[in-house]
Amino acid sequence: MHTLEYYYGRSLARTSFTLIMLGVAGSMALLLGVVGIYGVIAYSVSQRTREIGIRMALGAQQQKLTRMFVSHGLSLTGIGVACGLLGAIVSMRLLSSLLFNVSPVDLITYGAACIGLVATAWLACYIPSRRAATVDPVEALRAE
Repeated sequence: MHTLEYYYGRSLARTSFTLIMLGVAGSMALLLGVVGIYGVIAYSVSQRTREIGIRMALGAQQQKLTRMFVSHGLSLTGIGVACGLLGAIVSMRLLSSLLFNVSPVDLITYGAACIGLVATAWLACYIPSRRAATVDPVEALRAE
């Protein structure tokens, strides 16, 4: 003999495990996305070292250089978030029959996910762009 709470916990064990695994998979996907954005921006910065050196030699300020790379990365992120939102809304409309007491288009969830993605993308863009803004113009011009 066991309590009702025991049987209730056992009945939800598989669902809890599935949700934990989905959370881990989602976290890994976010980590891979951030590393990918960081890699693309860092590669872009390394390819444009000479341009950065010329801009700095002509008097460009560090804030403007940082803003240039961050805005480029965030524009790519915005395109990705828009495409992802469109795909999520379309796929959730198709899967709405599987949902129980949940709206297919939950604005709070979509908003939180978008804000989280944009914030992590901003961080992934800011770090290499900050490094690019501190490049010595003489060394950058000698690099090639």
